[in-house]
Amino acid sequence: MNGGGAMHEPLGPPDASAVPRFAGPATFARLPRLDQVPRADVAVLGIPFDSGVSYRPGARFGPEAVRAGSKLLRPYHPALDVAPWSRLQVADAGDAGVNPFDIEEAVRTVHNEATELYTRAEHLVTIGGDHTIALPLLRAAHARYGPVALVHFDAHLDTWDTYFGARYTHGTPFRRASEEGLLALERSAHVGIRNSLYGARDLVADRELGFAAVSTLDIARRGVDEAVDRVRERVGDLPIYLSIDIDVLDPVHAPGTGTPEPGGLTTRELQMILHGLVDLEIVGADVVEVSPAYDHAQLTALAAANVVYELLGLFALRAR
Repeated sequence: MNGGGAMHEPLGPPDASAVPRFAGPATFARLPRLDQVPRADVAVLGIPFDSGVSYRPGARFGPEAVRAGSKLLRPYHPALDVAPWSRLQVADAGDAGVNPFDIEEAVRTVHNEATELYTRAEHLVTIGGDHTIALPLLRAAHARYGPVALVHFDAHLDTWDTYFGARYTHGTPFRRASEEGLLALERSAHVGIRNSLYGARDLVADRELGFAAVSTLDIARRGVDEAVDRVRERVGDLPIYLSIDIDVLDPVHAPGTGTPEPGGLTTRELQMILHGLVDLEIVGADVVEVSPAYDHAQLTALAAANVVYELLGLFALRAR
């Protein structure tokens, strides 16, 4: 990486021994705002948008909930043996001001915001918001890196064509991305797919687009290590974009989401799969579909904040 962390000592959060973690700035992990640093290795962007949902609303409040859950994070990641924000300059880019009434305008706004942020940060991690936002984020990533290998963690395929005639929803972003040539489809995969579909044709259509899938049952039967091996073999050495719908987790671990599906991954299984992606070229990521109105005891917000922390750890290891 060649961002601010390579030239300056990274600016981190307040010392928790002087300012308790429940106090301090309301940024992700109490890290500095992007306007407080000359440049960032990783920018964390919130997108408070949920106009593309098909069931429960509320993910527009996801970014602030995840930021609140991130106050518990500490500087050192023992499983990865890295201190992410000591190694990297990580900064909070605030929230994109998206139109809640016009989905296509919102998609354009997210694309423009992400494109601009890529001029100020090496990588972008986005907190949603519903999964509609993955499409404009992939457009921005494609402009910077070319076709990316998508690793999509989700209970759902999100490759449907339309909902009620609408082409831009949280169930369609990867159909649109495939049509626009944003993805290296022969290198892309879903992880955590499960439960009911509209019909067998859904799976056939997804395979015809070029995706592979590792289901939750695959992981339960064969283990995390086998799932990691399949993902690593699939993506190869291409630049990777991770899109993580929090409903990949079982509702026991993440009840605060828009389309909960029983039988999901545990938080620990998701952590272990992410750890298995160490040393791969991850160029961007989103963590979406946190709907805090359906959460309790911050379970979902804490899980999502931890997922962002795992991603920052992977970026930090790659920077060594």
